[in-house]
Amino acid sequence: MTTPVFEDVDPVSDCDCPGCVHWRQVGSRALPARFGGHPAARRALVVAAATSAALAASQAVPAVAAPAPQRPGVPADGEPDTPQGKRAPLHGPGGKPAAPAKLPAATRTEIINRAKTWVTAKVPYSMTTYWTDGYRQDCSGFVSMAWGLPGNEWTGSLGGFGVKIKKDELEPGDMLLFHNPDNPEKGSHVVIFGGWTDYTHTYYTAYEQTPPNARRQSTPYAYWSNSSRYVPYRYKGVTPTTSGAEPAAAIKAGPFPGASYFGPGANNKYVTQLGQMLVARGAAAFYTQGPGPRWSDADRRATQAFQQAQGWTGAAADGLPGPRTWELLASGQGKSIAPAKAGSSAPAPDKPAEPGPASHGVPGYPGRAMFRPGADNKYVTLLGRQLVAKGFGSFYTDGPGPRWGDADRRAVEAFQRAQGWRGGAADGYPGPETWRRLFA
Repeated sequence: MTTPVFEDVDPVSDCDCPGCVHWRQVGSRALPARFGGHPAARRALVVAAATSAALAASQAVPAVAAPAPQRPGVPADGEPDTPQGKRAPLHGPGGKPAAPAKLPAATRTEIINRAKTWVTAKVPYSMTTYWTDGYRQDCSGFVSMAWGLPGNEWTGSLGGFGVKIKKDELEPGDMLLFHNPDNPEKGSHVVIFGGWTDYTHTYYTAYEQTPPNARRQSTPYAYWSNSSRYVPYRYKGVTPTTSGAEPAAAIKAGPFPGASYFGPGANNKYVTQLGQMLVARGAAAFYTQGPGPRWSDADRRATQAFQQAQGWTGAAADGLPGPRTWELLASGQGKSIAPAKAGSSAPAPDKPAEPGPASHGVPGYPGRAMFRPGADNKYVTLLGRQLVAKGFGSFYTDGPGPRWGDADRRAVEAFQRAQGWRGGAADGYPGPETWRRLFA
């Protein structure tokens, strides 16, 4: 019996192991997907097919492909399969092409708010259908919508609507574009940059259209895969934002519900409304998730930033909303939070004062930015030693030391729970009240 022969050629793949790189260079035809995409899987098929033919002449034994290994450290849902359509007018090929016009102007807040409408509506991913606003429901249609472009672009044309910038110049509303000319429809992707989530600039909030639907997610810079190939762009039509000049998003909010609805332990709809109003006024960089109904340090820091934008200090900028704060947010009045300047490490409330750190009115508290994954500084050591002195040192196998670790987080969480705090108030990250009680 003749031994079956399989062509030893790789399918198109973005796997970056040496074997895949080699076969992409020498291969001429793609092996069907049902035969497996990784060299290890292909070799397993060849061996399995030859063995089955030798053992059974009258009965065919199906060969089973060995699964390709998962790349370490990359979540399964972090590498979206995002095929995209070509350039098209609004509402698809049957739509009316837009007349040539001046590039639409857009503020950064407008770009982020448009992106959020799809995230909130959970617009399903599709490269062939169009949402009610006329934009194609794939990654490039999503960015076209967020930027307010007159038609549906794709990754091969979106760069023409922006200018290349550097990583340290990124601001909310910019985009990160990966256009793969070798596989432009399926091997490319683009996301909207929503702001840094930590002072190390290793993670950012990404707004993107990806299966199964539009999402907002903390993402490693520049992306989960093909990171080095993403290029930052700034929309040519973005308008500079000046304090007090940018209108707030239209968010329906009733009268101030009362101070008791805000603060550690609060969990209600008014916390969500507050967060939404704050985001509309430039506070998106403070939130890695949400806004949501459970009060968190992100709500406090965002509220404080808005209060400081009004020129308030001391008790008037304590991060807890009062009637006047709520009134300004609900009416769209007052000054918006100024965007972080290029190269700044974090929003102003997070940045430690120099010299002699003392923030949020708490002596010695250097700011929450000093206690994040990857942090390595003297304040982490100081915190750990005080936790040990207070009887919360059982979590340390060695140390405490200057590098923030899970032992620090668990010790802080235990201390917070000992105060009677729950939920977001006991997240394991020291805020000013945790610091004050710990060092009192």
